[in-house]
Amino acid sequence: MPRRKEKTEEKLYYSISEVARITKLEAYVLRFWEKEFPMLKPRKNRGGNRMYQKSDIEMINKIKHLLYKENYTIEGARNRLKSIKPTPEKKELASSAKIQRLIGEIRKDIEDLLKLFPCLLG
Repeated sequence: MPRRKEKTEEKLYYSISEVARITKLEAYVLRFWEKEFPMLKPRKNRGGNRMYQKSDIEMINKIKHLLYKENYTIEGARNRLKSIKPTPEKKELASSAKIQRLIGEIRKDIEDLLKLFPCLLG
């Protein structure tokens, strides 16, 4: 019988249901927060499904902490998050994440092309 992995697998993208499970929030809450917090913008794939990255999950956890633990209002939490300036390390990580995302997209496109044209594999 196959064993389940003990640790959660590191992924580039997570679906809304995976993020809901990780953050212990309902999917409708995540969709609502997207409208209320401009800094929370998960990418959408070609099918229109939300694809969250680690940075999105971190932002969701910050929002959750501000709203549920520190009792901020939505407007107060939004203003608090806007006032936080990114450090050079965070800017570098964001740049690295963009590069990794682009590489992942390119890899996926190449894989799709290879499926369409198996003769290219030679």
